[in-house]
Amino acid sequence: MASSTKTVLPGKWGKIRAELAHAFSTHSGPERFTGEDIELLERMADAVVKRGMAAPATVFLESLGPMNFLGSQALYFLTPIVEWAFQAIEIEQVARLLERRDTIARLIAIIETKATPPIPPPAPEGASAP
Repeated sequence: MASSTKTVLPGKWGKIRAELAHAFSTHSGPERFTGEDIELLERMADAVVKRGMAAPATVFLESLGPMNFLGSQALYFLTPIVEWAFQAIEIEQVARLLERRDTIARLIAIIETKATPPIPPPAPEGASAP
């Protein structure tokens, strides 16, 4: 009886450890941004850049990046109030995006890309500079 307990217990303990290995992990499997997600992030970046707020928005987003999950939960909480100004589908999509850690970095990259002025083409040889 004692020998069967010694062989069964390590097997069960190993199974429990394997199941609980990722129980408190903050990283889920790799998720990809859908087309609608990218479109929403592009619209948000366009609005920021159009208003000339790229630098302040970037600083704001980088400083609040670690709290994006908390922001998503606050957005879920405030949905009944915010629905008066925005569409419910977009509010849910933004909240879902904020739950992901890589969304803020992606939004910052899009804002920086849109805010950088295009590089002018090189002047042809022999042309004088204005």
